[in-house]
Amino acid sequence: MREIPMNTSTENVDRSETAKFDRLANRWWDPDGESRPLHDLNPVRLAYVASRVGLRGARVLDVGCGGGLLSEALAAAGAEVTAIDLAPGVLDVARLHLYESNLRVDYREISAEALAAQQPGSFDAITCMEMLEHVPDPGSVIEACSRLLKPGGRWFASTLNRTPQAFALGIVGAEYLLRLLPRGTHHYRQFIKPSEMAAALRAADLTLEDLRGLEYNPLTRRARLVSSVAVNYLVCAAKPA
Repeated sequence: MREIPMNTSTENVDRSETAKFDRLANRWWDPDGESRPLHDLNPVRLAYVASRVGLRGARVLDVGCGGGLLSEALAAAGAEVTAIDLAPGVLDVARLHLYESNLRVDYREISAEALAAQQPGSFDAITCMEMLEHVPDPGSVIEACSRLLKPGGRWFASTLNRTPQAFALGIVGAEYLLRLLPRGTHHYRQFIKPSEMAAALRAADLTLEDLRGLEYNPLTRRARLVSSVAVNYLVCAAKPA
C-alpha cells in the first residue's frame, strides 16, 4: 500500500498545478465551461457537509477553494467562511465574483500549513474538495487541517480512488473522450485509495466517520451519493473532542 507522505519541511505546492488552474480562472463561474463538472457536483458536496455540520454561524475553512464555488455556497448557507488557495488567478476571480453574489468570504493566498501555524484550533469545519490529488504531499494538508480544527470539528474531502475504473472515467473519459476537463488535469499516480486516506487520518489524529462514493453522469449532468467508492468518493472525519 502506498503511504501518503507527511513531510512538512518544504512548500507543499506544485506550481505547474496552480498555473494549470489559473488558466481556467476566466471561465470558472461559467456552468458550461471547463469547470462544468464542479458546478454539477457542488450541490451534492454542500448537502453532504450540511448534513453533518450546522452551517449557520459556523466557522468554516475551504482549502483549495479555486474560484469559490463551494466557498460561496457555504456562505449562502450561513457559515462564516475563510477560503484559501495558492493559485492567485483563481483567487482574483473568486474575489471579483463576490461583487455579483453579495456574499462575504475571506479569500487568502496561503497554504493550509502556514495558516495552521497562525490559527490553530479555529474552525468548526474544513472542506478540502478535489484538491488532495493535486498537491505533492496530501498527508501534510490533512495534518494541517487537523491542527486548524476545533476539538469536535469535522473535516470533509473529496478525491479520486486509484483504480482502473477511476483511470478510465476520470482521465480517459473526462479528459480525452468527453473533453469535460482539459487534458492533464489529473495524474493517476496521485489518486488516493481509501485505505491510504484512512491511514493518513489516523496519523493526523482524525477519526474517519463516513466514506461515500460520488457518482457523476456527464450526459444528464446529475451527481449523487452511492455506496461504491471505486471512482470518486467523499470523506467525513472528526477531531476528538
